[in-house]
Amino acid sequence: MKPLKVGIKRFDTSLPLPEYKTSGAAAMDLAARTEVSIAPHAVGYVPLNIALELPEGHWALLAARSSLHKHGLLLANGIGVGDYDFRGEEDEYKAALLNFTDKPVTVERGMRVVQLMVLPVDRVELVEKTKLKSPSRGGYGTTGK
Repeated sequence: MKPLKVGIKRFDTSLPLPEYKTSGAAAMDLAARTEVSIAPHAVGYVPLNIALELPEGHWALLAARSSLHKHGLLLANGIGVGDYDFRGEEDEYKAALLNFTDKPVTVERGMRVVQLMVLPVDRVELVEKTKLKSPSRGGYGTTGK
């Protein structure tokens, strides 16, 4: 498979470029550019040291690393979405992290906090209907009864 070319700017070139950590990895880890202390039950904004020039028709998805919760942190907005047109010289990606603990949490400079995936955009056209053809399944959350 031919790799997709994505333009990247690092704000601190002493930190490494994001990379796939294994041959089977689906995403690249992004690390904190600076140390950020996050108060208990508060949201902190962690700069991720990158600005991207995504190819047209693509977007960036930021997801929490699987170990993030072990530090008492979650992505405050669930996932991050980097749109194609978020691509300026100073458009640094950031992670909004929620400290769900009762103590301050410090994100150290260089700590890997989120994963980056670049995905194609599929535009949809919504077609409003008054009735759907498929049968109802029983409501939200019913498959796990």
